[in-house]
Amino acid sequence: MSLAREPVTAYVALGANLGDAAAALRQAIDELDQLPGTRVTARSSLYRTAPVDANGPDYINAVAELSTRLTAPDLLTALQALEQAAGRQRPYHHAPRTLDLDLLLYGDARIDSPRLTVPHPRMHQRAFVLVPLHKIAPALVGPDALAAVAGQGIQRLD
Repeated sequence: MSLAREPVTAYVALGANLGDAAAALRQAIDELDQLPGTRVTARSSLYRTAPVDANGPDYINAVAELSTRLTAPDLLTALQALEQAAGRQRPYHHAPRTLDLDLLLYGDARIDSPRLTVPHPRMHQRAFVLVPLHKIAPALVGPDALAAVAGQGIQRLD
């Protein structure tokens, strides 16, 4: 893994709907804090939401703010390794999951590659991303964005 020279603020969405999803998210936040050159600087509360464009149990979601020296591609690789370690399988699109980690923002970078798109292309369509992101970084989510997802059910758990 390569480390960027200066720390970058990145935001990661966390979700799970299999097993003890809340425990999986708490453990993932601890593991994010242990990535090379990375510290969790803020975390949202946990939220319960119904699956979007999918079936299965409700999801538990959160957002974490990181200060990281990892490059965006290396951070993505680390996130995918944490998903795999948590037993993530991808049998079909939108399958239920033990852990889902999405890189939402990486500083002010705009990345559009076959492997990674930042900002996350669907983040502004999802209350389970915008509501917790707003709680830890209100300047990043305006009132219009929150209003656009107001009809999506979301319940704060802690």
